[in-house]
Amino acid sequence: RCNPACSIFLSALTFNHCKPSPMKLKEQIDHLLSDQWMEEMVEIRRRFHQHPELSFQEHQTAATIREQLERWEVEYDYPFVETGIVARIQGIKPGPRIVLRSDMDALPIQEHTGLPFASQNPGVMHACGHDIHMTCLLGAIGILKHLKPYIEGEILFLFQPGEELIPGGAKLMLEQGVFDGRTPDMIIAQHVLPEMEAGHVGFRSGVYMASNDEIYITVKGKGGHGALRQYLRDPILMASHILIKLQEAMADLAPASVPTVLSFGKVLADGATNVVPDQVKLEGTFRTMDESWRKEAHRLIEKVSSDIAKSRGGSVHLDIRQGYPVLTNHEKITETSRLLATQWLGPGKVEDMDIRMTAEDFAWFTQSIPGMMYRLGVRNPDDKEQYSLHTSGFRADEAALKTG
Repeated sequence: RCNPACSIFLSALTFNHCKPSPMKLKEQIDHLLSDQWMEEMVEIRRRFHQHPELSFQEHQTAATIREQLERWEVEYDYPFVETGIVARIQGIKPGPRIVLRSDMDALPIQEHTGLPFASQNPGVMHACGHDIHMTCLLGAIGILKHLKPYIEGEILFLFQPGEELIPGGAKLMLEQGVFDGRTPDMIIAQHVLPEMEAGHVGFRSGVYMASNDEIYITVKGKGGHGALRQYLRDPILMASHILIKLQEAMADLAPASVPTVLSFGKVLADGATNVVPDQVKLEGTFRTMDESWRKEAHRLIEKVSSDIAKSRGGSVHLDIRQGYPVLTNHEKITETSRLLATQWLGPGKVEDMDIRMTAEDFAWFTQSIPGMMYRLGVRNPDDKEQYSLHTSGFRADEAALKTG
């Protein structure tokens, strides 16, 4: 539920009540979004893209952000979780406290885009668009600083490290007290979407993104010569049965109305053509849209894998590393934002989003703060080939920066 300040904000954020008039405000923003300004934003984005840094190692990235904030004389607090930054603009009148959030980290991927500003750090790439997110947030700071006379309340701009690595920088920043003494009334984030055309945005109220847990199962048996099976307790055979039975159990027992995914992407059996190893390691991911079923599924994974191993003379060691919770978009914030986006961009550029089984540590924030994540289209309609997020060929149309 919105607290009183949040409700006041949502009531005020309609074009009928906006002062100055909505057209005048839009004209001011359009004027500020000049070609020269956008050239500067593109330059900043390319600087981020050329120098990506992995989770919790974003030192150069943070230095670039701080340099820009100091140039614009914007106050900020630093560091949180070593590289995190919280900038702020205080309005001239009291009002709600709103947080706009961007992640900062890149992925361990070798870039193969052929772009002239491709990553200069071998094996590291902004393949999830966090360079776009940071640039848009900086751009928003620059615009809102000029509009400070119209701001009622306070806007915090949160640059968050480590989104790509469990437990996630959002959780660690909260534990470090990033909002101590300044509880937000709402928090908003954006995320690029390569399937959506640049200039478009997308919204979904309610449950939007899945929880994610990392599953590590070590299946232990007794290895030996592949020709002497009578002496073996074959962990490869146990692991094979575990993989199949777990999928069957999820299909049979998951609530029909709750999307659920269990996938294993890594199987390590270090034997040979005639050597059965003593153990097999399985590594996978479990994702769902319901926290109660999530806990039950963890118990189910343990029981199924353990029972199968025991029935064949073996054992298992299970390690479930709990990741991000389910991301739920606050209904009123989302619908108000959708309305404003439609009035601002036009109805043809605002899309309805489906649920996604991907996960986001932004969900940690929305556990305690009314919040929303929306999507920013970055697809160039002239590109013949489209690459998804987290791939070495991912490209973003920089025209999306103006919308973001």
